[in-house]
Order: sequence, then C-alpha cells, then structure tokens
Amino acid sequence: MNRLSPKTLFRNGSLVLPNEVRQGNLLVENGKILEIDANASSSADVVIECDGKHLMPGVIDDQVHFREPGLTHKEDLYTASRACAAGGTTAFLEMPNTKPPAVTAEGVKAKDSIAAEKSHVHYGFYIGATPDNVAELNAADNVPGIKIFIGSSTGNLLVDEQEALERIFAETTLPICAHCEDETTVRANAEKLAGTTNIHDHSRIRDVNAAVIATTRAVDLANRHQHRFHVLHVSTAAELPIIANQSPYISAEVCPHHLFFNVDDYERLGSRIQMNPSIKSAADNQALWTALLENTIQAIATDHAPHTLEEKAKPYPESPSGLPAVENSLALFLNQVVAGKCTLPQVANWMSDAPARIWGIVGKGRIEKGYDADLVLVDLEEQRTIQDEQQHTKSKWSPWHGESLTGWPIATFLNGREVWSKQRGFSPERHAEKLLFDHARGGYWATLDGIGIR
Repeated sequence: MNRLSPKTLFRNGSLVLPNEVRQGNLLVENGKILEIDANASSSADVVIECDGKHLMPGVIDDQVHFREPGLTHKEDLYTASRACAAGGTTAFLEMPNTKPPAVTAEGVKAKDSIAAEKSHVHYGFYIGATPDNVAELNAADNVPGIKIFIGSSTGNLLVDEQEALERIFAETTLPICAHCEDETTVRANAEKLAGTTNIHDHSRIRDVNAAVIATTRAVDLANRHQHRFHVLHVSTAAELPIIANQSPYISAEVCPHHLFFNVDDYERLGSRIQMNPSIKSAADNQALWTALLENTIQAIATDHAPHTLEEKAKPYPESPSGLPAVENSLALFLNQVVAGKCTLPQVANWMSDAPARIWGIVGKGRIEKGYDADLVLVDLEEQRTIQDEQQHTKSKWSPWHGESLTGWPIATFLNGREVWSKQRGFSPERHAEKLLFDHARGGYWATLDGIGIR
C-alpha cells in the first residue's frame, strides 16, 4: 500500500515534535516522513495547506473494547474505527473480552481478519490470559501483549489465583497488562451493600482498596519475575506510590474519565459514568493529573467500552459499566492545552509516543524522519459542543454530551493519506494496516528517543 502512496507536502504547519513545536513543511514519501524541514516549494503529488495549524502524530489508543465479534449491537470494528479517525486516533489496540474471547493465537488471527476488511485505522489485538493457556500466550505472533483480568471479568478470563498469575508472569515473554481490581474485595463490598440500587455505591463496591490490592500484587509479580507490565486505567491517588519508583518493568496509564469525572458527577450523569475501575474523588482527579505531568503515569488511553443507552438506562446494578470515548479523547486534552494546563508536546507524548514505546509499535508515535506519516491536523481555535446524535460510535452517545471544548482535530492521515476530514468526511478508500510489534526493543524505559523505525 505504501508504495502507491503519493508524495505529499504538508505546507506551513506547526509541527508538534517530541520536545517542541516548530513551524515548517513536512514531506511524506511512500507513506513515511521524508523531511520535517522541507522547502515550501518542494515537488509533491499532493499539497496539504496547514495554514499554520498544528500537525501532530496520530493518537494510539492502547485500550479499547470494540465489541466484535459477538457484541456488535453495541459497536463494531467499522463504526469504532471511523470514530477513531474522526477523533484523530490513527491506531488502536483492542482487548480480548469479545464473544468468543481472544484467548488463542487463532482467535487473535480471526480478529485480525475482520479488521483487515473493516477497519479505517491501524489495529492490533491483545491475547487474553486464562488460568491455563500459557502455551497459547507463547504461540501468539505479532500481538501487543497479554491482557489479564485480575478482577472485573467472568468465565475463563478471570485470573485471580496466585498460582496461575505466577505461572503467566514466569513462563511467558510478551509484555503484560492487567485490569487491577481485587475480586475478593469487590465481592465482599458488594455483599455488604447487597440490594442497593444507588449508583453512588458503585464506587463503594469498587473502592480504592480493591485497586490498591490488585495493583500492588501485579507490580510485585512483574518486579520479581522481571517481566514488563503495564498498569491499565490507574484510578486512585493511592496507587501512585506503587508505580512511582520507575522500575524498568513498570509503566502506567490513565483514562479521561478518571481525570475529568468524579463521584460528585453521579448526581448529574448517573450510569453514564459507571466504569470499572469506578470513578473516584475530586482529590484523585487532581493527583492523577499531577502524576501525568510528573511522568509517574506515562500514557493516556480511553478504555472505550460502549453499551447502548437502553442498556445503560437499566437500574443499578443491572446497568453495565463502560462508556464510549475514542472520538472525543484528543479534543479533551487539546482543550486542556488551550486552558494552559499542559502543552501540545506533552499531549503527543502521552497519547502517541508513549503507547508506541510501551508496546513496541514500530515506526509510530512521533513526527520524525523515517517514521510512518500517521498524522492529525488540529485547530486550537475551533470550538464545538459534543452532542450524542453527532457521535460516529454505534452507541450514539457520549458522557461529555453538552460540553463545549476548544481545540479539535480537523483532518486525519494514515501513511500520509487523508482518511477523514471535517470538510470532506470519510475517505471512501481504507488505508489501515496491522501494526508491527517489536518487543525486543525493550519497552518504554528502554526507548527514550522513540521506538524507532523498521
């Protein structure tokens, strides 16, 4: 595909580089960045006039649930990937808890095949751990890593017995990530609050202790076995000391809902913000933001997990946990840039470079010579109000419905080719590819200068 990509000049852009924003012209050839300081009159087949707007590396969302196969009334790879493109996300890593779950090498390949036919952005799929599938985990090829549900799952995807966890960390080599909520704590809290219909109790059932116990357990396993481990959706201030020592084996991420919603918002939003791990306090919001700024937390991911509004409207606890976020995540952080709370290079590091380094995604994550030209053009002056009915996700709602943000993506490019723009909508052609993972490069802490190219 890249051999057929036109030579493209992005002229007069504010290029968001790893450590600075620089005015310049970016030249793309064969889908890769050829120059970041090209002459404005460079010969090209296609010229994109940036008009001084900011050109960023495309977002890599390393934690999504796109529901295919098996739950496609909520979402599917076509609708979700279009939502990605419209939101500036050029690649996603999808979790294994579909129906059937992706717990075998062949199961992952089956999802690859679906994505090859339907996805509008680049893709990769985790393999899920069970108490007894170490052989399958070791057989998986070109996957981002292993996902363990240490709590918050059912059936064979729940792995909370110590013996099974020890075996997975000791006998596999792929990087591991986990949903860290202690199942014993959650069940005990649920028993104490049996019969409740109060949505506020969700954060009492899935409390701080549940997160701390499971995160402590997982980080201990990783350090003892010297096995790379990524802490998904950190939700509490109390978890931060556990991950703050910058062990070469540990990285972590935070989600927009744990930064921007807290328990006070249940009154207004109800089950729309019911999530696992649960929403915590305003103090947790602030602590997580500080941890992001200080690099105690390295990455941002959405945990996009849609349900229909009819499902979400069921009385608690029948209402399912999960919310859609991929098409608004970048805008939420551009809005923070406009407010002066962070910078564009920080957002690019959190949402693009860090995920590429954590998961060994070759050629992705930054604007640099030789890297793939997965790009998003953003307008920091554009104001929009998020509306349920305008969402591209199949579920057609957002927990940020009615919120006005300043700073939005206006065009998204894969390998230098436009796949979506505000002006033209979605390209009729798809240019998505399966991502290439190289775990030998050592992960986040071993790739301070970027993951590198092919």
